[in-house]
Amino acid sequence: MSSSGQDGDSSRLAAEVEFLKALVRVPSDNPPGDCAPHAEVAARLLEELGFVVERHVVPEPFVKTAGMRSVVNLVVRQRFGEGRGPVIALNAHGDVVPPGAGWTFDPYGAEEKGGAIYGRGAAVSKSDFATYTFALLALKERPEGLDGTVELHFTYDEEAGGFVGPKWLLEHDISKPDYAISAGFSYSVVIAHNGALHLEIVVVGKQAHAALPETGIDALEAATRILAAIYAERQRLYGIVSATPGIGSPKITVGLISGGINTNVVPDRIVMRVDRRLTPEEDGIEVEAGLTALVERAVADFPGIELECRRIILAEPLRTLPGTEKLVETIQKHAGEVLGLTPPATAVPLYTDARHYTAHGVPTVLYGAGPRSILEANAHAADEHVRISDLKAATRVIEGTLRDLLKAE
Repeated sequence: MSSSGQDGDSSRLAAEVEFLKALVRVPSDNPPGDCAPHAEVAARLLEELGFVVERHVVPEPFVKTAGMRSVVNLVVRQRFGEGRGPVIALNAHGDVVPPGAGWTFDPYGAEEKGGAIYGRGAAVSKSDFATYTFALLALKERPEGLDGTVELHFTYDEEAGGFVGPKWLLEHDISKPDYAISAGFSYSVVIAHNGALHLEIVVVGKQAHAALPETGIDALEAATRILAAIYAERQRLYGIVSATPGIGSPKITVGLISGGINTNVVPDRIVMRVDRRLTPEEDGIEVEAGLTALVERAVADFPGIELECRRIILAEPLRTLPGTEKLVETIQKHAGEVLGLTPPATAVPLYTDARHYTAHGVPTVLYGAGPRSILEANAHAADEHVRISDLKAATRVIEGTLRDLLKAE
């Protein structure tokens, strides 16, 4: 490569790094989920790069239903050639979990040290705002031989389930992609992941003085039966293993318990929240019905207890659709050239926005900037970071992948 070409690459990477830093410096914690200000900053940065940005404001009632304060989804559509080729969506989310404790860097400082950028969202997934933007910018600057459309879908409710983000865009026909690539890491191509059911269980009894517990109906006593049933179910689930490598067994956890009035009062109300992880082979509605029935059986013979099971979220798994293999093979080809290794096609035991695309019949994989694991990136933990070398590599891989998928006939 000529020195001018090297200078151009260096300049482009520097611009990409500054783009990412600018995004990290703007808080977009979810909760509380007031993400419109970050979306406006991102939109202006995209416009400065020459893109036309659509701002899709989600109406307040829907935002509140998602437990958030403001959501503006950003869409960029870049057409190449006659536009007869595939429409490829690139989706990343700009909302992030709150920083939490234990940071040695400013969570919003976007400090660069040791070849990495530190800050909340640097890895998950503001890095892929940068990856996808600069891959598309490279195509825009050298569009010869391309035919089709690339869309950037930058959304803001992944931490709340993606229902007013990607799902909103798809259900309102704002986008009708043929393929989708969603935020991920550089050393694997994720083709499936598990889902999650969050269930709130409300156990209602009758309060009474602790000196006369027999005159009340102890909601906590009833709740212990439910807990015993759930933990027995956990042991049963350990004996089931998904046929999808990387997923493992279904899981169930009681993550929150609250209730009671005072030390000297028989508790009249206990609330529990349960997390049930689904394998790709499971159907969420069937799992919900089975778990509800299990809870009801546990207290069926407990006199006077009232019970309510309420769904908080049902996130279906990411399932591998026909056509996914084309995405996998193309990404693996270019990753092999850039990284010197072939990232495996795998599954992961978590859930993401990508599932909304497969639910609409769109072949989808996760691939983007980051290390080999969430743990390495400190994602959702203190000192979250992304290595600049991974950012550069992922951008080149995505660019090459898009060029192959958009080759004119």
